[in-house]
Amino acid sequence: MTLSVAYSSGANAAVHAFDTTRKPDQVARSLRDHPIAGVVVSEVDLAHDALLASVHGRAYIEAIRTGEPRDLAESSELPWDPGIDAMARASVGCAVAAALVALQDGRAGALATGLHHARAERGDGWCTFNGLAVAARTVMTLGTPRVLVLDLDAHCGGGTREILRNDARCRQIDIATDDYDAYGSSDAWTLDLVTDADRYLAVLRSRLGEAVAGQPPSIVLYNAGMDCHEGSADGALAGITSQVLRERERMVFSWARDYDLPIAWVLAGGYQSPTLSAADVVDLHRLTVEASASASA
Repeated sequence: MTLSVAYSSGANAAVHAFDTTRKPDQVARSLRDHPIAGVVVSEVDLAHDALLASVHGRAYIEAIRTGEPRDLAESSELPWDPGIDAMARASVGCAVAAALVALQDGRAGALATGLHHARAERGDGWCTFNGLAVAARTVMTLGTPRVLVLDLDAHCGGGTREILRNDARCRQIDIATDDYDAYGSSDAWTLDLVTDADRYLAVLRSRLGEAVAGQPPSIVLYNAGMDCHEGSADGALAGITSQVLRERERMVFSWARDYDLPIAWVLAGGYQSPTLSAADVVDLHRLTVEASASASA
């Protein structure tokens, strides 16, 4: 079985060079130059206005398009330039495409990042449009009854929660190592802040078990952040090594396969540092691709 991975060349449109604005293209080039068996990278369209408007306000969408008002256009903390709009629409388009393919094929991926902090009316934390929320709304519009957002980025997914928390069809399992964008837990929106690397996989194992008790999700949207890696410039937790993250990815995709859960992943966080090169960050994200492809075989 092939694994479809959505990519848009618009992801590289922003002038500002940063992990969030360059990583999708870097991972795409890595998959082209060093293929992973069974993985097919497919070009997809930028998200159109109607998709964005399912989550985001018109004034905010227009600010990202035009750059005005500038404080709103830069509310994600990324400096605005005309390519920011295409970059953000690329990530949303990829996230939605992956969710739709996962409903049909069982799993899919998206070379998308900069999503889970964005609110309905503004950006936040290097996130411009919330492609996770847009993907959730899209599949629910098609009749999908239960959506689980599994957020394993180092930072908390407060933007996704703020947008979707009043929809009973949605829940989020959020396991973070940094309290940025933290929120209070509830039955459907659980947040675990892990500060001891020895507990990380155990917490994940427990939460995955809870997710399939009773009615399991109809689809999992997986925010596969690598910024909890001990070498990441932001979100790092000492003791979370590449091996820990390899095992995390194996656990997630084996769980989805064993319970026959459609799963669509996005890249999420992972940041260069003096001890973690751009190539190292790409290799961390390849762990997600490899584990997903292996579980699809």
